[in-house]
Amino acid sequence: MYFRDHISQSMAFPFYKKKRTTNIFTIAFYNLENLFDTRNDPAKLDDDFTPKGFKKWTPKRYRKKIKKLSRTVSHLGVKESRRSPVLIGLAELENKRVINDLIAAPSLRNKGYQYVHYDSPDERGIDTALLYDAKHFKVITSERIPLMVYNLDGVRDATRDILYVHGHLNGEEIHLFVNHWPSRRDGDTETAYKRIKAAETIHTFIETIEEKGSDPNFVVMGDFNDGPADKSIKALVSGKKLHNPMEVLITMQRGSANYKQRWSLFDQIIISKTFFNKEVGTHSFTHANIFDDRFLKEWNGRYKGNPFRTYVGRKYLGGYSDHFPVYVQFHFKAPGV
Repeated sequence: MYFRDHISQSMAFPFYKKKRTTNIFTIAFYNLENLFDTRNDPAKLDDDFTPKGFKKWTPKRYRKKIKKLSRTVSHLGVKESRRSPVLIGLAELENKRVINDLIAAPSLRNKGYQYVHYDSPDERGIDTALLYDAKHFKVITSERIPLMVYNLDGVRDATRDILYVHGHLNGEEIHLFVNHWPSRRDGDTETAYKRIKAAETIHTFIETIEEKGSDPNFVVMGDFNDGPADKSIKALVSGKKLHNPMEVLITMQRGSANYKQRWSLFDQIIISKTFFNKEVGTHSFTHANIFDDRFLKEWNGRYKGNPFRTYVGRKYLGGYSDHFPVYVQFHFKAPGV
């Protein structure tokens, strides 16, 4: 394990020479794979992620994961933009404590990140959040949008809220939605109606925003637990001024997660078509990608090329996440340039 960590530091995180900053800005999304602290919260089903729990989740393992995740976040999109992301949607984190630990880690502590987070009704206690670079993004308002979905027995599914943040990116108004839609644990077909309801919930919210202003900018990101070709994502994009730049990225050999040797692209960033412009003072879409550099992958064996995850069942691997991050990039045409 030491050898793996040593190689990942020296090869995966090369030294970037200081160059003239560009007007390319990155927006990213990352499912962190169960980023829990090590404390037991009686109100949450987090017992597995404690030192004496099923996962034997110790402070040492927690610190190691924080260090790995923070390095990854700091390098998202850097090759093209020469700066860390200005906005990062996050999923599968327990609370504000783990967010604070993440942005206080050496790789991020000088980046100026702040965050928006609300506790969600998820019974496991996992939430979403938005990190933002306060030098470039100013929050106007934020709220959590309840996702009202019910199981077949009529009981509400205690799933994650949708995080909504309204702000200014380099002075341009933007509306962001960070999602972690209901899982497929009980079957993809059997649970599809829940994710379709999530898409309809966002549609309704978007319509309300559109009534208040002309041509608003939208970014809808998250782990949707559905791919670009599934009904929920098609419903989200159809009939609206939205575009999914991620749909061309999924192949038989590539995705953001791998289950039973099959790639999926549940992690996506969907944008409004207002980003296809070149007007002064606006952001124009340039690029979308999966951040699947070698250091984030399994290097050997049956699962070579898959995300190098933290756990497989109770077995501790010491990796990053079972998902690769995804990102989109925009060129900002600044006034006077």
